[in-house]
Amino acid sequence: MIKIFYDGKCGLCSKEINYYMKIAPKNTFLWYDITQNQEILKEEQIELKAALKILHVKDKKGNLKLGIDGFIVIWSALPKWHILSKIIDLPIIKQVAKTSYFVFAKYRYNETTYCTIKEK
Repeated sequence: MIKIFYDGKCGLCSKEINYYMKIAPKNTFLWYDITQNQEILKEEQIELKAALKILHVKDKKGNLKLGIDGFIVIWSALPKWHILSKIIDLPIIKQVAKTSYFVFAKYRYNETTYCTIKEK
């Protein structure tokens, strides 16, 4: 199964992940809200601070994918979204998407005041 590690306290993140949960085929994903389940991060050897900064996804083979690469894994397994995954995975588009995502993710992380656990 594909493992998704997301920030459940982030309104935008939760809204998007909840949508994916609704449309996801059964037995495809395991969803982990890392603000509620930090033990899973230890088991998976993922640092909390890193997981709060950007989306972490482990594909079916156990390969860790970050940011846009993680979204590509998610989208490729969702009905109708697999087309977007193929488009975003094109070289020039992927580079623009990665850069845009990391700029947004850094801003979101730096502006997140609710998360006191991120500095521990």
